[in-house]
Amino acid sequence: MLSSAVEMSRQRILVVEDEADIAEILEYNLEREGFEVETRSRGDEALEAIRKRLPSLVLLDLMLPGLDGLELTRILRRDARTESLPIIMLTAKDEEVDRVVGLELGADDYLAKPFSPREVVLRVKAVLRRAENSGQQARAYELGDLQLDVPGHRLLVDGTEVPLTATEFRLMKVLMERTGRVQTRARLLTDVWGYAEHVDSRTVDTHVRRLRSKLGEEAQRIETVIGVGYRLRA
Repeated sequence: MLSSAVEMSRQRILVVEDEADIAEILEYNLEREGFEVETRSRGDEALEAIRKRLPSLVLLDLMLPGLDGLELTRILRRDARTESLPIIMLTAKDEEVDRVVGLELGADDYLAKPFSPREVVLRVKAVLRRAENSGQQARAYELGDLQLDVPGHRLLVDGTEVPLTATEFRLMKVLMERTGRVQTRARLLTDVWGYAEHVDSRTVDTHVRRLRSKLGEEAQRIETVIGVGYRLRA
């Protein structure tokens, strides 16, 4: 049996899924990997649970009763307490539009159904690892009107703080660290998301588009290198 100290240190995953069999499979496989798991079948109940006790990560189905996954994500990203809460969306194969909207709202990743339990566990660990490592390097970057405060996890554009999700912050950090150098989509998937295989490269494009929308006139610094990837212009 785990000691109480170890139990207290376990990362807690909130699974929000209205299909009982899928929720059960997710709960079983995550608990087997040592995670503490809580499940909810309605979006409104999930929001209440999150506000009551903040989880380490949310596995969120899009189609939910009470409050759908997109609206729940929108609410969470508007709240300072949950704006950086890691979210992985669970979507059906034919929900590409909703998947893109979810990423634009600030979801960290998505998994299309049907998915393997092993893939879910790997994605959860990768997103949590990125969240833990984010901001560990105590360094600031400046470029034009852009100022990135790594330990403070803040981006200033012309002196005004711009709110970023955890993934957007990591993407901005990687681009600023490598100013002037082209970053392929595969490299960004590895360095920002933590994996490269079996991931749609449009995930990168969606986050770059969202990041640009927040940078005002400085958005033009993020250049698209057609057929390759992106570069932050010095």
